[in-house]
Amino acid sequence: MTATNQPEAVPHYTPGAERLLAAASELFYRDGIHAVGVDTIAAAAGVTKKTLYDQFGSKESLAVAYLRGRDARWRDFLERGLGPVPHGSVERILAVFDVSARWALENSAKGCSAINARAEVGDPAHPVAAEATRQKKWMRDVFEQHCRDATLADPERLATTLMLLYEGALVTTGMGTFADPFTAGRDAAAVLLAASARPSPPLAGAGRCENGPARGE
Repeated sequence: MTATNQPEAVPHYTPGAERLLAAASELFYRDGIHAVGVDTIAAAAGVTKKTLYDQFGSKESLAVAYLRGRDARWRDFLERGLGPVPHGSVERILAVFDVSARWALENSAKGCSAINARAEVGDPAHPVAAEATRQKKWMRDVFEQHCRDATLADPERLATTLMLLYEGALVTTGMGTFADPFTAGRDAAAVLLAASARPSPPLAGAGRCENGPARGE
């Protein structure tokens, strides 16, 4: 994984900041970042608006902390979910879809928080947009690393295609377009991975000696 896509460490928050972040996280995910004001967040957390600014500086910074907090929980969930699956195996790559389906069922009734947040921000340089994009690039790096560990051909290109399947499942989950999108994505990924792991066919003329026919002809 590239260093630029690595997440920042989640800081240690005071009890008041923890309450603020918990309240903001629930409200931002449920109602959207733009729709929720600082007064509403402070009231839900049982603190003053001054405390919010003292702890986080701005609503923008609080929104970034919300995204980073969810991402940290997702990374921990993914690590624990992949724990029993052998390293360097195709099954480990496919298990990402299984773990994601469980996460979505338990934590993402309204779809992916990063996708939702990015849709609210037009400027790609905005801190919220930058954090959402970093999370997606990190996830693509995860697929690439697993492909490399499994010694699959062209891991960079393969990871990009797997990420498309994964993101499609995430968006479809949020939209409710059809049932079990992660199963559909996993099935498509399995076909792709099987083709990538398959040995290349022998070249024409393989087995022939340079100066004569191969043994047995």
